[in-house]
Amino acid sequence: MYELEGDEAASIQQVPGSLDAVLDNLEADHEFLLKGGVFTKDLIETWITWKRKEEVDYVRLRPHPAEFELYYDL
Repeated sequence: MYELEGDEAASIQQVPGSLDAVLDNLEADHEFLLKGGVFTKDLIETWITWKRKEEVDYVRLRPHPAEFELYYDL
């Protein structure tokens, strides 16, 4: 993978860089989870909302250990 050239390397999809980005992608594309009644739209929307409130915001509202080290470590 690291030795691929130009177009071939560009064609490889990347994974989202954060949980928030994952949830954005799931929000935009979750039709495959509705097929066969596996999940309901309401369940998916509720789960996404819960994950944002309980996990994404939890991390976003606190300093990262590296930030703490950079700015507060003496």
